[in-house]
This record gives sequence, structure tokens and C-alpha cells, in this order.
Amino acid sequence: MTQEQFSKYSFLLDRTARRVKQYAQRKFKLSDFDITVDQWLVMKNLSENELLSQSELATLVFKDQPTLTRIVDILTKKNYVERQPHPLDRRSFQLILTPAGEEKVKALKPKIASIREKAWENLNESDFQEFKRILNTIYANLE
Repeated sequence: MTQEQFSKYSFLLDRTARRVKQYAQRKFKLSDFDITVDQWLVMKNLSENELLSQSELATLVFKDQPTLTRIVDILTKKNYVERQPHPLDRRSFQLILTPAGEEKVKALKPKIASIREKAWENLNESDFQEFKRILNTIYANLE
């Protein structure tokens, strides 16, 4: 692959990722979800994993520590997330969803699934599988 082709494909990947996030952010705002896309990613990951530390969660959601701390602070004020002292490390916390956070995730999951489905419109199963294979290859190349 030439440098020009590589640059063109990288641009397409970046452009598409930005468009997906912008579309989701617009839908979150229009639907009055009371959270942002980034806040949703944090809550979704907390709902799927028990007792994560902030550093573990930061890795899962691809956020740096200061950004994640701000997101968690906001979710804590909204009573969706709670910090608990880590039983083995007094300097850190584990994060959990509150009952209100669990209800929020449960209520939003189907709505967010429909937002995601918009991106996959007009793609068949074969397209999706090939796309998944390519993205996983790119990801693995960078490990």
C-alpha cells in the first residue's frame, strides 16, 4: 500500500468514527437522555463489570485519568455512580452503579441500540463480518 492510499484510508476511518460519535451525541441530546455519549460508555462498562477501579475503567473506555475523573464526578452528582474505597488499596476507589444508575442503563439500552443500528443500515451480515475482521486486524496490529 502506498503512503497516499494509507493516508486516504486513515482519513476515512477517522471521519467515520467522528461521524458516528457526532450522530450519537445529537441523538442523546435530542432524546434528552440526561447523559452524554462518554457518560453512557462509563455507565455501560460499569454495568457489564463489577467493581472496577478508575484506572481499569479508563482503559476500557479509552479515556485518560483526568477526563475519566470528570465524567465520574458528574455521574456521581447525578447519583448514577458511586465510589467505594478499594479494600486492598486505601489510595484508590472502586466504581459501581447506584440503583438509579442501573435503572438508567436498563432504560437506555434499547434506545441506544436503535441509534447504533442506524450506522449499520444497508449493510448485510457479510459486510458486517468483513468490517469486524478488518477492524480487529487493525487493532491487533497496534498491540
